[in-house]
Amino acid sequence: MKNQKQKAMSKMNIFHVFFELVPKIIKVSPWIFLCGFILNLIDGAIAGSMTFITQNFLDQATGYVSQKNGIVAVIYAMVGWGTMHIFWQMLNGVSYFMNMMYLRKTQGYLSLEINKKTSRLAAICYENPEILDDINKAEQGKNCAASFVNAIMITLNVHIPYFICMTIYLYKVKPILIVSLLLIFLPTLLTQILRAKVFSKAEDLSAPVRRECFYYESCMIGREYYKETRILGAFPYFKKKYVDLQKLLNQLIFHASAKSDLAELGMKLLSLIGYIGIIVLLFASLMNREISVGAFAAIFSAVGQMFSRMEEVVYRHFGSAARDFGMVRNYLQFLHREEREGIDIEIPEDTDIALQGVAFTYPNAENKAIDNVSFTIHHGETIAIVGENGSGKSTLVRLITGLYLPDDGDIFYGSANTKDLAIGSLYKKFSVVFQKYQQYQMTLRENIGIGDALKRAEDETLDYVCNQAGIDRNDSSFFKGYDTMLSREFDGTDLSGGQWQRIAIARSLFRPHQIIVLDEPTAAIDPIEETKIYHHFAEITKGKTALIVTHRLGSVKLADRILVMKHGKLVEQGVHKELVKAQGEYARLYMSQEQWYRT
Repeated sequence: MKNQKQKAMSKMNIFHVFFELVPKIIKVSPWIFLCGFILNLIDGAIAGSMTFITQNFLDQATGYVSQKNGIVAVIYAMVGWGTMHIFWQMLNGVSYFMNMMYLRKTQGYLSLEINKKTSRLAAICYENPEILDDINKAEQGKNCAASFVNAIMITLNVHIPYFICMTIYLYKVKPILIVSLLLIFLPTLLTQILRAKVFSKAEDLSAPVRRECFYYESCMIGREYYKETRILGAFPYFKKKYVDLQKLLNQLIFHASAKSDLAELGMKLLSLIGYIGIIVLLFASLMNREISVGAFAAIFSAVGQMFSRMEEVVYRHFGSAARDFGMVRNYLQFLHREEREGIDIEIPEDTDIALQGVAFTYPNAENKAIDNVSFTIHHGETIAIVGENGSGKSTLVRLITGLYLPDDGDIFYGSANTKDLAIGSLYKKFSVVFQKYQQYQMTLRENIGIGDALKRAEDETLDYVCNQAGIDRNDSSFFKGYDTMLSREFDGTDLSGGQWQRIAIARSLFRPHQIIVLDEPTAAIDPIEETKIYHHFAEITKGKTALIVTHRLGSVKLADRILVMKHGKLVEQGVHKELVKAQGEYARLYMSQEQWYRT
């Protein structure tokens, strides 16, 4: 659900969003921003004064023709006009270069901002479709934010100074000309306000469709999916879904564009009336000798430029800002999303972990994944959590490790409640090998060393953890030792599932930890190999608190205590012999799997 700040952001208009975003843009590089701002102001002022300079040159030229002044005055006026034009063009070039350079730098900074924000969200956010849509919308908004501010800034410090100069000039020539200028400007401004509302609504509707579209695209061509997609012949199936969603996206964009373009057409007719009005007034003033020939020619030329600039301001700058407004607002809304907070404390090494009436339900789910679970993990104890697929084992581990917080009940580390602790206080206690562990396309050294990115992965340390995990760096697979690239995509090698599992375990051992968890990382290998890995794991974790999560029971005899989960509830706990003798859920599971482990 959206917090109060997000709800407030959803009601903000285009200027509120602009002023919210500007401090972030300035922070990227204050001096470059200031220089660009000053150059743009000078650019706008020169553009506005060029009409007066042009009039002066033309008046001097017509005066020379009528023998009212000499050639020297004409030459001076011409040199002034030419010098100003050259300086103006050079200034335009420098200003454009600085704007483009700053845009690229700003986009990089905003990308970093959104990545930092994403890293601070509670892990449960990634189970919520609404928040995943918000992340997708924020990504789109991030790409538009820099150009959004740039468009408004150019309007404010280039075009507005120009129009101020022109307004003053036209007022001095003939005040009624200002009315016609407003007839050009106001209709186009109203069009873009409507455009902002229309495209903002379209973006909200497009985000979930776009995210689904990206997913089907990865199913067709993503490295993770392409083998199975091709073997199954499923490419046409995913292609149809992708094309259907693209059609839906196009429809949303088309309807928004059609609605805004129709309004734009009507407003352009009003602008055209204003343009014609200025020309008629100019011609009448010339015929009545109210203005000079030079003033008529300069203003006639300037009116075309004003109309062109007006279209640039409204349709290019303000128009793009209006079009991007919804996405940029989504970006800021995401930055205002509530983060998981808490106090950062040092948890003692000999701490017990106590669960008291813990319950948890995933977002949009009807049934509880964990229901009223209570038990204590004592320091140095090896706990096995078993049960069928979907019994709540992995969810329970995520709660114990602090990835998720319970909806009901509490989890205590000594006297500290996980609901009150900062994420870092919990994470630094754990080292976890998940069922879907990562196979990083990096070297063997980096794959293990990323377990503690702040520590240098020296050969001596790597030898120690590899020996514990059963990895031989002299194996022919590692033809460059620890510097072997583990990816065929980058001219390296690929490994078997068992080798990758041992690397994942070595990575967890490389990380300093008080508690180590194996969350079904061996589910894809045969039960005999799994048993060997778990027995080796038991040897290397003696004296430490360890959790083993599995739905296969051949290796859990090594645990000090076995917890049996079923439908999210803790139904049994004890040692292997006691549980088999009790003839409950554990005995049923064990008897059904016993044949797997017979030699």
